[in-house]
Amino acid sequence: MIKAITVALISFVFAAVFGIFLIPLLHRLKFGQEIREEGPKWHQKKSGTPTMGGIIFIAASVISSVIGGFLFGINRDVADIKALISLLGISLGFGIVGFLDDYIKVILKRNLGLRAGQKFSLQFLVALISAVWMVAGGVVNTEIAIPFSGISVDVGYIVYIPFVILVMLAAVNSVNLTDGLDGLATCITLVICVFYCIVSTILGNNPLALFSAILIGGLSGFLLYNKFPAKVFMGDTGSLFLGGAVSAMAIYMKNPLLLLIVGLVYVIEALSVIIQVTWFKKTGKRIFKMSPIHHHFEMCGWSEVKIVTVFSAVTAALCVLGLAATGI
Repeated sequence: MIKAITVALISFVFAAVFGIFLIPLLHRLKFGQEIREEGPKWHQKKSGTPTMGGIIFIAASVISSVIGGFLFGINRDVADIKALISLLGISLGFGIVGFLDDYIKVILKRNLGLRAGQKFSLQFLVALISAVWMVAGGVVNTEIAIPFSGISVDVGYIVYIPFVILVMLAAVNSVNLTDGLDGLATCITLVICVFYCIVSTILGNNPLALFSAILIGGLSGFLLYNKFPAKVFMGDTGSLFLGGAVSAMAIYMKNPLLLLIVGLVYVIEALSVIIQVTWFKKTGKRIFKMSPIHHHFEMCGWSEVKIVTVFSAVTAALCVLGLAATGI
């Protein structure tokens, strides 16, 4: 735990310092976020706020992984090195897809970024490569733990690989949808990373403890600039990286179903969009005042700070339930 705290502090410092230099650079490059007209009208004042800020905690994560690897002694264990590289590599793979999306938005001035088919195809490719690597590389086997039961089921390659691909795609897109308010995706993911850090420390899983601690520090440093009113947005660069990270941690812990519990806020955010779109196409009416659901609460008069606080508190409670689900 002391090592985890040390690594988190190192990552925090790197992220905090990177932000000091990167945000003015993004301003000079005019990498400002264009706010979609379909969103809440009062969000228009955020137009021009620098995006692609996820680079802050991504850079901190990469550097801290090297330093933390030596601190944890991971550099002396081939299996641990492979696991850490896998966790970071999966996250970076999705982060690159997000970077391409952001690049098109801010450089080519096409607000929607990659077309839906392009974005999904790239995400699927990253997920497919990641799933095959995790199994073929011996990072994980094909067992899936069942929450609250204390048992694991070996589902075999034919079921396991498509399943973890689905988990990754669902996670990255759900986190992406959650990133709609200042600090929302950052805080929720931070809480989930604390959960994984506690669990992995108790279980003695060094790669997962290190990786989650790195994210805790990086996201805390980023939050200095992303909290309301945000000085920078993480962009798809950051949200897809985080979606890849939480899915990779769940898969490596052999408990991907646990994401349905600790990441329930992500799930609800995604479901609110699916329900809204489906119901509107069918009836021409809306169930929510606006989706994703965080915008519904905004339209009900909740402040951004209140929404972030409540959603984070709910996630913390779900993480406590997640501890029970793991049998710890």
